[in-house]
Amino acid sequence: MKTSNYSFLILAVALVLSSCSSVKVLDSWKGDNAPSLKEKNILVIARTDNKQARIAFEEEIANQLRDSDFKATESFKKLPNIDPDRKLDEAQTKTLVETIKREGFDGIVLSVVKDYSEATRTSTDGGYYAGASYGAFYPGYYGGFYGYYSHPMTYVSTGSYMPMTSTTTTVKTYVIETVAYNLDEEDGKQLVAVVTSSLENPTNISSNAAEYAKKIKKALKN
Repeated sequence: MKTSNYSFLILAVALVLSSCSSVKVLDSWKGDNAPSLKEKNILVIARTDNKQARIAFEEEIANQLRDSDFKATESFKKLPNIDPDRKLDEAQTKTLVETIKREGFDGIVLSVVKDYSEATRTSTDGGYYAGASYGAFYPGYYGGFYGYYSHPMTYVSTGSYMPMTSTTTTVKTYVIETVAYNLDEEDGKQLVAVVTSSLENPTNISSNAAEYAKKIKKALKN
């Protein structure tokens, strides 16, 4: 996806409509300076102009960080007027960083949807005789040819044929990247951690944001 705004909009809709979900950490990295994040006043930002998604993800990530003794604040509470998804030039980015620092923050945890994809999966079932074979009888009547050949369960009439059926489903996958920065370090050395995760067939914003936030907390702590 080229725009995180559109990706988060799709995510917000899917979170409401889908029925099951799975969050997996695809990759994570922590620098040697990762422990320094514990000492920072962290601003948590979800890069989207979809208010519902922004609030849900920022709240859950901030809550998980606070549970691990990080000092974290949601950007929608402290800086509600900023547009995280707005494209900024170099001067505007510098101004934003100065604003963040002026508000007393020296750490950043930023999340953004990096990719969105849909794929179809087809599963098949049936196409066999139910009851035609039972492992519990091994070796049992299988032990000798005579016993096996004469046993009533070896005739074709035993068991019911289960017709083959197939089910096709659409799998929606979001790739979310969360990065952590120490703003007190010099430019080029501020990166503390990167966590890339996939969110498959999300259910609702609150529960999936919570599940995702737990993965982020674990990755930052380990």
